[in-house]
Amino acid sequence: MKPIVSIITPIYNSEKTIEETINSVLNQTFKEFELIIVDDLSTDKTVSIIKKYQELDNRIKLFVLSKKGGATGARNRAIKEAKGRYVAFLDADDLWKKDKLEKQIKFMQDNQIAFSYTDYDYIDEYSNNLNRYRKCPQKVTYFRMLLGDSIGCLTVIYDSKIVGKIKIPNITKRNDYALWCLILKKVKVGYKYKEILASYRKSNGSLSSGKKAHLLKYHYQLHQEINGFNLVIATFFTILNIVNYFFNIKFRDRSLK
Repeated sequence: MKPIVSIITPIYNSEKTIEETINSVLNQTFKEFELIIVDDLSTDKTVSIIKKYQELDNRIKLFVLSKKGGATGARNRAIKEAKGRYVAFLDADDLWKKDKLEKQIKFMQDNQIAFSYTDYDYIDEYSNNLNRYRKCPQKVTYFRMLLGDSIGCLTVIYDSKIVGKIKIPNITKRNDYALWCLILKKVKVGYKYKEILASYRKSNGSLSSGKKAHLLKYHYQLHQEINGFNLVIATFFTILNIVNYFFNIKFRDRSLK
């Protein structure tokens, strides 16, 4: 049967986490999906691990890039191969709650929504919950997205029947943010499903000062090259994005499930 959801997973040297990620997909209560994994020429055991899973489940599709393409190249190849009406994203070290697809797809179908997302929590490299989560706005427009991107790639699902197969812009970082901007130019509004349905793996040192500086650089590149703003406006939105990034990290109430 043709899958209803195509899950996009770019990989590179992900042998330590890919099994847990795949299992979080296979354990979904919603079963009509395909998992499209695109390898960016890994040099570890990642590909051999995935092939073992392929032998057990034909919903897993593996493609290997002929030359290095980064996350953008891998995601674009996966989108090209996607057969499902709905397109979802899950990186090789992140996890989904078991009812993520069931709840979010029903939410989109019941309310005729073309672009949706959820809040997500943080886990460490050993999958321990860090008692923090990222809070997203209840709805987003293109202009709201310019003020700051709180939407995690691992939570997004869009309706390709309405959006089409948009090619992700070829920028080094924040290419997912660029994609959300392009989608919202077409569908006008995206909506949040109310529950936390995914877990983002936080590696050590990811908030180092050097990487913060690079984050500024890539946000500016996005607003200038993709959104077409001049120096002043691109700088303004870049600063707002950085403020928004830290403002929307919350300590999670332990009573939340």
